Amino acid sequence: MRRTPHARILLSLLLAVPALGLGSGTAGAQDPAPGPPGVGASPAQYALRSSIEHDLGERTAGSYLDTASGELVVTVTDAASAEEVRAAGARAELVKLSMSQLLSTMGVLEARAKIPGTSWGIDPRTNQVVVEADQSVSTLSMARMKAVAARLGDSVRITRVPGVFTKELAGGDAIYGDDYRCSAAFNVRKGTVRYFLTAGHCTGATTGWTATDDGASIGTSEGSSFPTNDYGLVRYAGGVQTPGKVNLHNGSYQDITSAADAIVGQAISKSGSTTKVTSGTVTAVNVTVNYGDGPVYGMVRTTVCSSGGDSGGAHFAGSTALGIHSGSAGCNGKGGSAIHQPVQEALSAYGVAVY
Repeated sequence: MRRTPHARILLSLLLAVPALGLGSGTAGAQDPAPGPPGVGASPAQYALRSSIEHDLGERTAGSYLDTASGELVVTVTDAASAEEVRAAGARAELVKLSMSQLLSTMGVLEARAKIPGTSWGIDPRTNQVVVEADQSVSTLSMARMKAVAARLGDSVRITRVPGVFTKELAGGDAIYGDDYRCSAAFNVRKGTVRYFLTAGHCTGATTGWTATDDGASIGTSEGSSFPTNDYGLVRYAGGVQTPGKVNLHNGSYQDITSAADAIVGQAISKSGSTTKVTSGTVTAVNVTVNYGDGPVYGMVRTTVCSSGGDSGGAHFAGSTALGIHSGSAGCNGKGGSAIHQPVQEALSAYGVAVY
């Protein structure tokens, strides 16, 4: 059956392609218990977090939003830094491990436990590096991971996630290239030239894109970064004037006016052509994901539900763009782990802006 084409001006979300498996896990893993719901982040909190973390540097081990009060909490390792945080208008929390110690822990995992099907990232709420292992991780590999973690003490926590970490080429408004179906995350521009961002594992697979599987060209890939990162850039064909909004799949759209880095504890939404709009919470930052065909670094982990065909989709909160969907493991409506590429890194790499 021929798919109904979306107008080119609505290409504001995820890419969809046949899902490619990645990840790890063991049989019999239990679904993770759902965490507390996320809270909204205000523009002032995005700005305050960025300013405080910049000023503190290695003296902070990260920030998060308290899901009970909505306050911005900044972790620090000394009393003087705590005073700086309070003076700036945030809540300070003294923790044991510094950012440099957490990054050192991640370095050991990178060197000794780089196992396909695992990911790790920083959870500032617990002052730990949280490792996730999916169903593809063998008993032997899991024993290796646990042995490495044991030498790192309480700086590491290991959890199991159902399913396998999978790159999910699909999106909010579907786009097609060769045998792939993907979607655009956000419409962006550089001067008067219009583009859209999507996943790098999509733009790396093909160069030409259409709005239907047999339609006219809508754009050509101009940039692709995968693995290591997972972002790509497609230039719209001709003089198409695309609006800067995201499809909510209910007949309405969300205008996107700014971009920021996600904060642990905040509520987040994802729009994709397969699972449409889903919601969840940001659970970790600075995440490494060991896909089967290469690692990606500096990602964000969330609990939003996704499925095959959602790669390249939009992760956002209100009018703020946060990320580009990369992949997930174990989406079952109550558990699982979804990964996005921070959008600000892609915007900076290509010199483009949301609008």
